[in-house]
Amino acid sequence: MAVNLSKNGTALTAAFKEVVDEKSSTNWALFTYEGNSNDIRLAEKGDGGLEELVEELNSGKIMYAFCRVQDPNSGLPKYVLINWTGEGVKDARKGQCAHHVSSMATFLRGAHVTINARAEDDVEPEVIMEKVAKASGANYSFHKEAPSRFQDSGPQGPVGSVYQKTNAMSEIKRTNKDNFWAQTEKDEEKRRKEERAKADDERQHLEKERKDREAKEAGQREKRDKEKASQIDEQKKYQQKQDSTTKEQEKQRYEEENQPAQTKGIKRGESVEKANEAASLISQRASNPREMFKQRERGITPSDSDVPSVPPVSPQPEPDVDDGQSRCEYEEHEEQQEEQEEAPLPQEQVEEEAPAAVIQEAPKEPAQPEVVEENNIEEVTPDETPDKGACARALYDYQAADDTEISFDPDDILTGIEMIDEGWWRGYSPNGHFGMFPANYVEMM
Repeated sequence: MAVNLSKNGTALTAAFKEVVDEKSSTNWALFTYEGNSNDIRLAEKGDGGLEELVEELNSGKIMYAFCRVQDPNSGLPKYVLINWTGEGVKDARKGQCAHHVSSMATFLRGAHVTINARAEDDVEPEVIMEKVAKASGANYSFHKEAPSRFQDSGPQGPVGSVYQKTNAMSEIKRTNKDNFWAQTEKDEEKRRKEERAKADDERQHLEKERKDREAKEAGQREKRDKEKASQIDEQKKYQQKQDSTTKEQEKQRYEEENQPAQTKGIKRGESVEKANEAASLISQRASNPREMFKQRERGITPSDSDVPSVPPVSPQPEPDVDDGQSRCEYEEHEEQQEEQEEAPLPQEQVEEEAPAAVIQEAPKEPAQPEVVEENNIEEVTPDETPDKGACARALYDYQAADDTEISFDPDDILTGIEMIDEGWWRGYSPNGHFGMFPANYVEMM
């Protein structure tokens, strides 16, 4: 990210102007970052020159110094910009702040000498002043030479030899000086190699940590995937077991529900067979029992020729108890048969009607089929009577959510079914309440 000079811009600009102003006593200002951010702040300022400035440099920070010095050649003010990067700063931070140098140079404009320093040896005041003197562009030292050098001082002595005796001490000093700089260069090269090795080691360490972390995360992710897969398999097995159990229960419930219906059908078939058998026996009689008793009362012996032949009555099948109209027709047919049997006698038998009435009360055998039919009709359950409308049997138990719904238990019979919707019906519960219920909880009978 770019360096931020706007957050503390007022303080930064004021310190810079104080250093540039020759009338101001402040001749240096030091700038640095706020923590690990890219915001520049004013660290310190003073009027003690380079000596005071060097003491404020921190080896663990990246700092920018702007100082006003006096040119040793011309005596004019010169400005020095120092880009300080301490030896304790991490390489990653160095890389982030490397491109901030140009921005700071633009802000601290007007510097005659720019120094990139990393150690205290790079910011020695003598070394900085030498660079300032070299950067001045002109050497005004001839003004300081004694005027006697260019004046004629009279005749000179004889010109001697240019040979000078070798001074061992000066030679030793010169050699030591050369060795010192050579050793300094070696030490600098050694330091750079150590820094490169240290950076490589740190990079390798970070790379190793990254690989270890990725391997650990991959192992944990694989473990979570296996656990999730095992949970899914267990859930599937449990669901399959539940489905099989539910199917078995539904099958048993279906068999239990169908068994009473089959038993009822068998009983109903037996009743129909008995009724048909009684009707066929009655139809096979040759004469009407009433006529026989009437003739005996008058003293007439009935003969086979005098007894009118009665056509055989075809056995009537028992009407379906679930059909109200067929049942009514069957009852009307029975009543018509009774009226025909109780029809008025001929004119010559009217006078004897009163005595015969006592006798006519005795024979009641022909009523046997009627009793059979009535018994058969009484076997019809109240849930199957047509006046209650369509009926349904509950498959599951259901509890009403409010007053508009009804509650019931398995195998309860619901009557008066109204199919008001595809998913919801209305009807009467066994306790007589009327309301809605889910259609998939019952089956029509």
